[in-house]
Amino acid sequence: MNVHTAKYSPFPPVAIVDRQWPGRTITQAPVWMSTDLRDGNQALFEPMNGEKKMRLFKTLCAVGFKEIEVAFPSASDTEFGFVRELIEGGHIPDDVTIEVLTQAREHLIRRTFEAVRGARRVIVHVYNATCPTFRDFVFGMSKAEVVAMAVDAVKLIKSLAESMPETEVILEYSPELFTATELEFAREICDAVTAAWGATPARKVILNLPTTVEIATPNIYADQIEWMHRNLERRDSVIISLHPHNDRGTAVAAAELGLMAGADRVEGCLFGNGERTGNVDLVTLALNMHTQGVDPGLNFSDIDAVARTYEHCTQLPIHPRHPYVGDLVFTAFSGSHQDAIKKGFAVQKADAPWAVPYLPIDPADVGRTYDSVIRVNSQSGKGGIAWMMENEHGVVMPRRLQVEFSGVVQRHADAHGGEVSADDIWNLFAATYLDTANPVRYREHHLFEHGNAQGIRLTVDIGGRTHILTGEGNGPINAAVHALQTAGIAIQVRSYEERSMLPAGDDGNARACAFMELAAAGAGTCHGVGIDANIVTASIKALISGIDRLGAGRLERAA
Repeated sequence: MNVHTAKYSPFPPVAIVDRQWPGRTITQAPVWMSTDLRDGNQALFEPMNGEKKMRLFKTLCAVGFKEIEVAFPSASDTEFGFVRELIEGGHIPDDVTIEVLTQAREHLIRRTFEAVRGARRVIVHVYNATCPTFRDFVFGMSKAEVVAMAVDAVKLIKSLAESMPETEVILEYSPELFTATELEFAREICDAVTAAWGATPARKVILNLPTTVEIATPNIYADQIEWMHRNLERRDSVIISLHPHNDRGTAVAAAELGLMAGADRVEGCLFGNGERTGNVDLVTLALNMHTQGVDPGLNFSDIDAVARTYEHCTQLPIHPRHPYVGDLVFTAFSGSHQDAIKKGFAVQKADAPWAVPYLPIDPADVGRTYDSVIRVNSQSGKGGIAWMMENEHGVVMPRRLQVEFSGVVQRHADAHGGEVSADDIWNLFAATYLDTANPVRYREHHLFEHGNAQGIRLTVDIGGRTHILTGEGNGPINAAVHALQTAGIAIQVRSYEERSMLPAGDDGNARACAFMELAAAGAGTCHGVGIDANIVTASIKALISGIDRLGAGRLERAA
């Protein structure tokens, strides 16, 4: 690096000689607060629209979050309107508390209260920056003026809350850039806030102490949290909350050590979304606790469904090596790894502690099947298969399909030996995904409009008998799913992609290729593929392909 290290000053240690956190362990889950819809949303290339925010909100509720920061309502009409829709539409479960963020400025606070009017319970989260850089260079304010800004904001919130007796208002205060603020001053402003609010054990204040920008090692953050935990006034009337960012790549560690140091609550996002390098990853943090025998209180037993919703709503991909959820984290490419995993599975007892080599968690705990654990011998093998499919046949497979299909090719290679040619690979692909006809064979379909809904008449053979099924939905695929349900075929569409394919030598007659990832109760997930000149036909063929593959899997297991 062409940078002088003298340009940067190491962060000074915290004056705490009898620290207790190094000897502690995490024995219970914290209060979780998701800020996916606020901090996560403001960090996106394209912020979520109302439909995506609502879908993600409902997913967060289903996972088990009881506190969700839903918006910065004074920032825009879109944010304001989403809060109103949650309240007026009755979308907030009785055991869930929404949270809204505002700066410590009077007109923004008043606008925020307009947004939350009528809510049963709400956390109003107010903040102002407290570190020397902001005091001196951004605000040009003294310490006393910064404290007055926070206290005046809290008094206004208290007054507005008293004018809304139908709503339980909980105060949350953040000294922004806490980790870069002198500890004595951070304590002074936090104590002033709790005094102004009149905090009691029955009416606690949430003090959020964020690593707004991660500037030191996690142990420094733990020391800062323990110092505040031990020195705050009215500690029994305070909930200490953590909001770690990941600028140094240590947000999960900072959160874990912060909990050991006395914190009660953690704010973050699914899969680490958020400003710059993101917030602390609540999925990783929760599942880390799960591996230590601590019930995290969040349900990630179908982590793939959560991941697909997250990717749809944020338009952000999840890295294939992301802890616990990445598409490849339970897949061994190395022969030695495969051997150890096989031997571990052979001796693993159902009622014994999990102890399979190279797998820190049982994939079944997060809804993954064991089929994908040992599949491809090497990364280059999978990459070579994908390259030949694209260059020889014009099929660009989605990443998860690449992993799935490489297992088919590997099993063929193991059984027959020798080199697997591009034609062999295509024949395997066609036999696996395109030529399926059992238990369902596609015949034809006709679409029709029914008001605002899309209708379909779908002709299929099931068990050798022809059926004409009718369904309606918000599009052709959704309508076809509903039509198949009338025949007792219940499946879920987890992901869908469509691409054109134009093999070399084709005279411009491109065909559509549809890829669909399906799930069914007791059958795991698998892909279906459909190819046709018409994209809707290709999509329905992909749906039938996936159903046949799920059905075949059940028959194989039954046999």
